[in-house]
Amino acid sequence: MILSGILLFFFFIFAFSFLSRFSVYYPYLFEMDISVGFELGFWEADEFMPAILPAEAKRKWAEVSAARNPREKLQLMQEFLSLVPKHKGTAKLCAQVKKQMAVLRREIEEGKRRKTGRGGPKFFIEKEGAAQIVVLGLTNVGKSSLLAAVTNAKVEVSPMPYTTKEPVPGMLPCGDIQFQLVEAPALMEGAADGKAWGLQTLALARNADGLMLMVDLTQNPCRQLSTIMGELEKTRILVSMPKARVEIERKFIGAGLRIIVFGRLLDCTFKDVEELLKSYRVTDAIVKIYGEATLDEVEDAIFESTAYKPAIIVANKIDAEGAEANLKLLEAYVGGQLPIIAVSCRTGQGVEKIGETLFKTLDLIRVYTKEPNEKDFSKKPFVLKKGSTVYDLAKSIHSDFSENFAYARVWAKRLVFSPQKVGATFPLEDGDIVEIHTK
Repeated sequence: MILSGILLFFFFIFAFSFLSRFSVYYPYLFEMDISVGFELGFWEADEFMPAILPAEAKRKWAEVSAARNPREKLQLMQEFLSLVPKHKGTAKLCAQVKKQMAVLRREIEEGKRRKTGRGGPKFFIEKEGAAQIVVLGLTNVGKSSLLAAVTNAKVEVSPMPYTTKEPVPGMLPCGDIQFQLVEAPALMEGAADGKAWGLQTLALARNADGLMLMVDLTQNPCRQLSTIMGELEKTRILVSMPKARVEIERKFIGAGLRIIVFGRLLDCTFKDVEELLKSYRVTDAIVKIYGEATLDEVEDAIFESTAYKPAIIVANKIDAEGAEANLKLLEAYVGGQLPIIAVSCRTGQGVEKIGETLFKTLDLIRVYTKEPNEKDFSKKPFVLKKGSTVYDLAKSIHSDFSENFAYARVWAKRLVFSPQKVGATFPLEDGDIVEIHTK
């Protein structure tokens, strides 16, 4: 009896030792695939599993971030993937990097075509105006008709599907500012997987300041919106404000690392964030963390894998028969999460609401400037994000203004005494007039 107990004891010690060593080399074999309900949705444990990468892979990604030549970047991405352990915890990361590589391959191919004189669509549009808004939708929803109705763009309006082969910009007036609307080639199912020009269209959306999701009220608008949202989600472009947002603004060598937390960190410390960033060689940057952020979300930002874009829905053909009923279905489907504007590009009904809705959705303010000793202020405002300060305005005007800032005078209806002498951290609001004084 005693002998059998001793043998059993040693058996358990041996088994535990064997499994411990085995799990070091094959940890993914021991991951649990469980699902836990949370509020109205569900999340799986593997979705929140951190992509723990070896140091060599992190160093390689730092080289990817520093590369500017598309061919060099593509080669470095391939080398990075070869260094990433293949298991559930890294599957989404690998898929995202492969999509970025597909976009780079298309860019390289387009460059070859342009050099040989064969042309090819140009997908980069330089930003102009208060914000760049990319207009997304399936074919024949009226994107070209919208640009023709509200901007100065010369577009081809045709009943033929997939007429737009490359992005077309146009300027939308909104009071004393303008928004740049960019009509993108039509989306379709499979766009995020590389079908047609889908990846370039989605890259255009990722680079924009905001999105306009356009649907046709004579068709099934809920299905159309579901297709658009599905392709955006595949490329991790969010149109609903996430609980956490991390912005990494890389600076010149020697600038140092500055981390600003506007919300709070979850299950990690400031030191953990700093060490993670430095492990990817992010040593010269300003990192802003909004909301409640985990270490995984900070790592996501390093790979630029998740992007939030404010969005509005434009429902076209409201003048058509049966459109009102479809609009109600669409409103119920969206549930107030995004603003919806019902328009008719044919009659012009509702299009006057687009500019004002974009202004509110993007959380913008207009700030007017005045030079010292001048009586009148500039009639052309600076457009800033809500919550911006006098310092942000000074930086927008010129780097000299922010570096040599002394004080400012602000005219505003909300102030008891106007003008009021203020410092660099004074918060600005829409319609403020500011006079900046330098040293």
